[in-house]
Amino acid sequence: MSPQTPSPISAHSPNGLATVEQEIARACKEARRDRKSVTLIAVSKTFDASAITPVIEAGQRVFGENRVQEAKAKWPELMAAYPGIALHLIGPLQSNKAKEAVALFDAIHSVDRPSICEALAKEMNSQKRRPELFVQLNTGEEPQKAGVAPDEADAFIAACRDKYGLSISGLMCIPPVNDAPAPHFALTAKIAARNGLKNLSMGMSADFAIAIQFGATHVRVGSAIFGHR
Repeated sequence: MSPQTPSPISAHSPNGLATVEQEIARACKEARRDRKSVTLIAVSKTFDASAITPVIEAGQRVFGENRVQEAKAKWPELMAAYPGIALHLIGPLQSNKAKEAVALFDAIHSVDRPSICEALAKEMNSQKRRPELFVQLNTGEEPQKAGVAPDEADAFIAACRDKYGLSISGLMCIPPVNDAPAPHFALTAKIAARNGLKNLSMGMSADFAIAIQFGATHVRVGSAIFGHR
């Protein structure tokens, strides 16, 4: 799947979306980057159609969900009503949900272990559908968090390509809550560069402007758009 070109956001957009758009534009300008080089993923997990619809109608077309089942319950109807939506899975993926994930999502940001690679390769070949794939890093090496350790990333990316035949688009990271995010973004960008990966999914509501400074191509913003859950 090709990266989504950001849609022009309506002047009548919800306040959160308009503010986030302004902040992305400002961060891009400071980093001397084209605004079109950053895709805003509006993270709509836990929100129902009544909260999502105004954001779609304001011009937002790329959305993120954490769970396959939740997305499956609410998005097919919304996507039928509003053509051109791109849906990204940004949460953990279980192997037994790979079939549904490949069918529904345009991008999967949580490729992090051989069993997922195997399941995705099987389903992508079966369905003839190729969602964009990101390898998730665990840059803080937190035991409770999913993702590939930084020192194992090169070998894992090579295995994705050579053993499983997967085309990897980029890397995703979620810095530890209590750490300064910049070193984690810098490490992710460094690993991506040496593996020839152009896309970086990093930065959330509290730190997306910093992520843009470090080359983020996809920022995942939920509460700053939809409010707190």
